[in-house]
Amino acid sequence: MNKYIPNGLTLLNLFCGSIAVLFAVNNNFVTASLFVFLGIFFDFFDGFAARKLNVQSALGVQLDSLADMVTSGLVPGIVMYKLLELSDRSWSGIDFINESSLSFNEITLFPLLGLAITLASAYRLAKFNIDEEQQTYFKGLPTPANTLLIISLPLIIEFQNSDTINAIILNKWFLIVVTILSCYLLNSNIKLFALKFKDYSFKNNTTRYIFLLLCIVLLIVLQFAAIPLIIILYILMSVLDNLTSK
Repeated sequence: MNKYIPNGLTLLNLFCGSIAVLFAVNNNFVTASLFVFLGIFFDFFDGFAARKLNVQSALGVQLDSLADMVTSGLVPGIVMYKLLELSDRSWSGIDFINESSLSFNEITLFPLLGLAITLASAYRLAKFNIDEEQQTYFKGLPTPANTLLIISLPLIIEFQNSDTINAIILNKWFLIVVTILSCYLLNSNIKLFALKFKDYSFKNNTTRYIFLLLCIVLLIVLQFAAIPLIIILYILMSVLDNLTSK
């Protein structure tokens, strides 16, 4: 019975990601983000449950990546597509009409750049599955962290109430840079620490505890605007940790 628990949690991740896709397509970013958060929650605890119950399996690894491909691959790509679409309504639409029953009205080519995040996520997840080194650390930004970065943008627009910040986020060049940076970080060789605790001593987990404490402080002070800063902090602390360990 225990062996089904981690896979059940993984399928809940996939279920939440599928619902998030539906809301993201319909521009309901707040509800989509809620289901992404739930999906990432299940994604974290499926691996935790597998380790604690000692029921890790090759099937679980593959299933986890397939679920992540939706929650942390397809959803951020759609969100970025929608943001790019909002950023510049002046791009002319091109009609693609299939002689069968399918038709797409005014599909603009420019926002499709956002789906590069989905492609980069798929490539990263495929590499992760065959990389035996990434047991205690990540090589490149994990897809859930990248997803939090992308979905934080519409949440900042919705809740921070800053015209200046909104203007920056909805600037097409800003979104292009974020998209390119996102794709690079996903598949970079930067070693990033994983939030996996072999024990709970402060000595062996100093970086993790300090990071989690700073995350809580930033979220309390800056709310959703803290998420991009947390991702930057995660990368910087990982680089510093790598340098000190050497």
